[in-house]
Amino acid sequence: MSARRALLGLSLALVACGAEPPAVAPSPNPKPSAPATGLYSEMHAPAPTPPPAPLGTAPPPTVPSGTAAVAPAPAPPEPPKPGKVPGGLSRGTGDALDAALFEGDKAYAADQLATAEQHYAKAKKLAPKDPAPEVGLVRVALARSGVATDYAAAPKDKKIAALEKRMRALTQAHASYGPARVERGRLLLILGQADQALAELEKGVTLEPSDPESHSALGVALLATGKAEQALARFRRAAELDRDNPARLANLGTAHMMRGQVEDAIKAYERAVSLAPNDARARGDLGTALLAANRPDQALPHLEQAVKLAPDRATFLSNLGYAQQQRGKLDQAIATYRLALKKDDKLGSAWINLGTALAQKGQLDEAEAAFKKAQALDPSDPRVKANLDELAELRKSKSKPKP
Repeated sequence: MSARRALLGLSLALVACGAEPPAVAPSPNPKPSAPATGLYSEMHAPAPTPPPAPLGTAPPPTVPSGTAAVAPAPAPPEPPKPGKVPGGLSRGTGDALDAALFEGDKAYAADQLATAEQHYAKAKKLAPKDPAPEVGLVRVALARSGVATDYAAAPKDKKIAALEKRMRALTQAHASYGPARVERGRLLLILGQADQALAELEKGVTLEPSDPESHSALGVALLATGKAEQALARFRRAAELDRDNPARLANLGTAHMMRGQVEDAIKAYERAVSLAPNDARARGDLGTALLAANRPDQALPHLEQAVKLAPDRATFLSNLGYAQQQRGKLDQAIATYRLALKKDDKLGSAWINLGTALAQKGQLDEAEAAFKKAQALDPSDPRVKANLDELAELRKSKSKPKP
């Protein structure tokens, strides 16, 4: 699974089911901030498969007695059927335009963006008024932009706004072309305009009911607008339409996590990891779900592998620290949290987790400083207040004279 082709990503901080505010007093079962998992949508394009071979040969015709049997002339071979990439823009017609779109889809799916651009540009020259080549060129431009594709990751980014404008014009000119609706919906999500994205993507699914990416992108929009149950149904449908795509399975797993269905999430993430063992997000998501199921020993190797594959991802490091802390390795967890915060000092959950670990070590002043960092980032976070209140109680208990 390629990070370059991740057209949508929705990073969500998930709280394990039933988790209470984290405690700061030393205890055998600390409850730091729950780890984060990710939700993303990606075009998946396996190599096209040829049509299945005939299952058998028809029996020879019955020949009347005394009549010489004449072997029928062999039927001319059928012309090869044009390929079609799942979620791609080719239509399977086999003409020159479709061939250019098909080659563009294959190159795009393989992250060969320069080649994809060449083929989509060729398709546009062949059919300047066809909307498909323009969608392909916008997809390539988004992949090249370097903009993070998380939900609401770039609300003011001029490059993304310009691409959205191109898709808006295309949907106005070709209102019934589903891929343009879906592409515009993706861009609106990146811009943080969830309600508008939802409207576009609902139209996209109506127009492209067999396209897994349309369902997946709509699932992201539904989650962004608080419709988790409807999102789960969309992610499930996307996974049914594109069974061997780890991105679809990862989205399905995250939707299960949001519904509190941790074991179902683990199954989806395990399948994603089996398909993409070297994908950092699949590993990180599985480790996160295992932590939510209170299985830190099983989570640890997946989180270690996620960090190895993506050493600059602060959330992976914070989640790894969480697993280490759950296993009682406080010094190791503190070092991991500090490394996570070097990568991203605005990661509130890492400050909270660092504070809980420091409190367990008896380093109360440092713990308070960590909690206040988290408080400055989000004054409304109830976990911070709970930790600071418990820290104050802990200080009072330590200051009381022993009888």
